[in-house]
Amino acid sequence: MASVKIGTRGSKLALSQTQQITDRLCAVGGFEAEIIPIKTDGDVLTGPLSQMGGTGVFAAELRAAVLDGRVDVAVHSLKDLPTAAVPGLALAAVPVREDARDALCARDGLKLSELPMGATVGTGSPRRAAQLLAARSDLNIVDIRGNVDTRLGRVPGLPGNAVVDPEPGKVADLDAVVLAAAGLSRIGRLDTVTEFLDTDVMLPAPGQGALALECRTDDAQLTGVLGQSLSAIDDQDTRLAVTAERALLARLEAGCSAPVGAFAHRKGSMLYLETVVASLDGARTMRLKKATDGLTSVGATLLGIELAEELLAGGAADLAELAGSAQ
Repeated sequence: MASVKIGTRGSKLALSQTQQITDRLCAVGGFEAEIIPIKTDGDVLTGPLSQMGGTGVFAAELRAAVLDGRVDVAVHSLKDLPTAAVPGLALAAVPVREDARDALCARDGLKLSELPMGATVGTGSPRRAAQLLAARSDLNIVDIRGNVDTRLGRVPGLPGNAVVDPEPGKVADLDAVVLAAAGLSRIGRLDTVTEFLDTDVMLPAPGQGALALECRTDDAQLTGVLGQSLSAIDDQDTRLAVTAERALLARLEAGCSAPVGAFAHRKGSMLYLETVVASLDGARTMRLKKATDGLTSVGATLLGIELAEELLAGGAADLAELAGSAQ
């Protein structure tokens, strides 16, 4: 078959994770592939990510490139992918999820509990900010953007920072930053982590640590080499978990600007889902858990919807601006 074109964002992290997935696809399918970087609105626009139009800012252009034939497969970070399906596109593969947790990268090897009073912690995520403040109300949260290396460069003394060009006027001015452990792993910078934040302190974004491979619906058919290869790297347990997390997010009608965390995992014959909704200042939080023995796409979806309904019934919309409460 002709060389398969794989679309991705052009950041170091996106290119790294796409190369890893492309190598696996080629090994399974025995075909050659070409990685094609696509510039997205999320890469071009400036300002807080939460004010840039939600999760779709990184996905829309990649999806368009698949639909118009510029690429055959798009590789997304699943947490950047809007929950609404797009006609003509199929979520063909969700590979095995990496560590879904958030990671603290702090100066002097400090853990969250060891940061000094009023310490400055950088994140562009309202979800992370709210949960950080819930754990430590004294922290000074600083809104930051930029790629992983740029954000790590804001913390003095982290391993590998000497090789990063510092942003003008923003050189090593923070006590810590919080980033996804999976992203740090994929670019080989786990050595900067001073603490992996347990889910009882910080629940991740729905889909965090997982990748989503989208292709045209016709190409997802198992009769073709590409479809078979995508199916071969799909991980059912990961797909069930993220299906539950994304169903919860969709019912709440919450995007990346909402302080909502969720994490699902399969254990034995059960699928467990835990979620948190927090006020932006972290002063109030709601945390719920639920499980199902319905280990199917429908079962996972219902688990997410039912837990979202419990959140809304308990007043979660009063903590955060959730559109789902209006239904």
